[in-house]
Parts: sequence; structure tokens; C-alpha cells
Amino acid sequence: MTTPEPSAAAPPPAHPRAAKVLLRKPMTVPRAARIIASVTVAVTVLAAVLIHFTDRQTFPNIGDSLWWAVQTVTTVGYGDLVPASVAGRLVAALVMLVGIGFLTVITAAITSTFIETARKRIEGNTSDGISTRLDEISARLEKIEAGLATAGGTTTMHPHEPSGDQP
Repeated sequence: MTTPEPSAAAPPPAHPRAAKVLLRKPMTVPRAARIIASVTVAVTVLAAVLIHFTDRQTFPNIGDSLWWAVQTVTTVGYGDLVPASVAGRLVAALVMLVGIGFLTVITAAITSTFIETARKRIEGNTSDGISTRLDEISARLEKIEAGLATAGGTTTMHPHEPSGDQP
């Protein structure tokens, strides 16, 4: 018989530093939102610089480029500044996709937070109410058992024991 050869180890991540930073803490909705917002801001600034250098006629200064990038990433798109070159339109397409993704994730994060808060509130109220009610029933049962013990019988009936009334 031959022994199976050990499988090859998984290849290292393409960006080990980025992986370390992202995985050092558990991913939560607010943390994911912060990461995505940071990436969106970085892409917006990078796009402003790129559009300035790829389409200098339409975007003669960084201020106009940044204005265009912000209105594009937020999906407002007034249309007052529009890239004319092919490279500028490719940059615009990237910024539009990042903007749509950003808005989608932020909306999902906010919705998830609302749903989780409501779920905790509902579960908290339900379990607290049931727990309180069970404590009240337990206290009443103890009083009944104590009353029965002093009234005549010294033995208490346990829920799993058959009563003497049944044949």
C-alpha cells in the first residue's frame, strides 16, 4: 500500500499585509462599512487625479476633477463636467461602479443594524417576560407545596411521579 502524499499547502495570499489588517479583528457591520467607505474615498481621490491627467482639456485643475469624481461616486452626476477621452470614460465607469457598490453596502449595513437592533429588542422583551413569569409561577408553586405539607401530608409530589388517584 502507498501512503497518500500530503496535499500542497495553500498558496500565500496575494497581499499578506492587507489580509492581516482585514483579518486581525472580527468583521462587523460598522467595520465593513468603514473599510468600504475608506476604499471609496481612496478611489474617488485617485480617479480625480487620473481624470485630470487623462482629460486635461475638460478637467484643467484638480478642483474640477475632484468635483466630478465626488458627484460621480455619489451617483448624482450633474453633467456639468463629462470626460471626453476614452481613458477618461474608463475611469468614469470605474468610479460609477465603486459608487453604486458603496451606496449598496452602506444601505445594507444600515438596514442590517436596524434589523439586528429590533431583533434584540424583541427577543429581549420576550425572554425577559417569560423568565419573569416562570419565576412567579415557581414562587407560587413553592407556596402551594409548603401549604400542602403543613396541611396534612409531609410528602410532596414530584411532577414525574404518578398520583395515588390513578388505578
